[in-house]
Amino acid sequence: MPQFRQLAETPKPTGAQQAPTPPDTTTTAPATVSPAAVPTGSPETLTATVPRQFVHRAAVAETLLTGWTTTGADRFTVSAQWPRAHQLHVSADRTSYDPLLVAETVRQCGALLAHTEYGVPLDHRFVLHELRVGTRPERLAVGPLPAEPVVGITVTEVRRRGGRPAAMRYDADVRLGGETVATGHIDVSWTGENVYRRLRGGRTPDSVVALAVPPGLPAAAVDRAVPADVVLAPTRRRDRWQLRVDTTHPVFFDHPLDHVPGMLFLEAARQAARVRGLASRPPVALRTVFRQYAELDRPTWIQATEEGTEHIQVVGIQGESTVFECRVSTGAP
Repeated sequence: MPQFRQLAETPKPTGAQQAPTPPDTTTTAPATVSPAAVPTGSPETLTATVPRQFVHRAAVAETLLTGWTTTGADRFTVSAQWPRAHQLHVSADRTSYDPLLVAETVRQCGALLAHTEYGVPLDHRFVLHELRVGTRPERLAVGPLPAEPVVGITVTEVRRRGGRPAAMRYDADVRLGGETVATGHIDVSWTGENVYRRLRGGRTPDSVVALAVPPGLPAAAVDRAVPADVVLAPTRRRDRWQLRVDTTHPVFFDHPLDHVPGMLFLEAARQAARVRGLASRPPVALRTVFRQYAELDRPTWIQATEEGTEHIQVVGIQGESTVFECRVSTGAP
């Protein structure tokens, strides 16, 4: 069995490096436990999360990964733990894990490995370009204990700028009990803080005021337990909604952002599929492309552009621009 790495403390940035967004680094990382301190009969390895900064999360509760190991050139195995109950990532009746939990797990794997294995500084900003997830819902049932998936990561491409890694593509094989329960693919890039600020035209979480949140669809209509988790607001058209961007949401906005996060778009696509009639079966696959940043102070419209018996194509629009596209499928991935 591979021995997964767990750091006793968060590495301290050197030189001009700073902590990632959010900059708060006051949370103490899991401490190393001396073997002599482990009570008789306890497991040899005690499970703790990786430092939250490595996966770009402010809340330890939203940190899903617990360790990693290198298995070959550009190949890694990452361990994780999924909670039995979660505001978004577990079904309302707490019987099954949601595809968005798989997506978030695979996203966190890339951030972790970029920082720990490819030398990406902690102050760099990550940009998600493409995300694909396929799941086997019959194998994603919530059990009597938190699930502990093992994720095989194969980095298929590393793009460099000035001799340093600047982007990568990777594939993920998510296993529970030795069986594949999901697969994933991500294309992500990153840039330094100064370049990011120039790209964003000086927009920061403090300088941008998000639009007021409009009333949403009924929670039951989008398979959510509480109104706060509804991300679609009705319009006069049945195939078009306004995106509800609640910057106080503890999961989508785990920390302050200057743009609409990608996971909010994934949830919007999921809810749109539910509203448009793909409700008899849960989503099985998500194929998403992110085109450009979506601004908090401009309305974003979610629209179904193509529908079939087992899929729906959803786009996000700001002004005249398409900011994301997602194909949600309920058939075989």
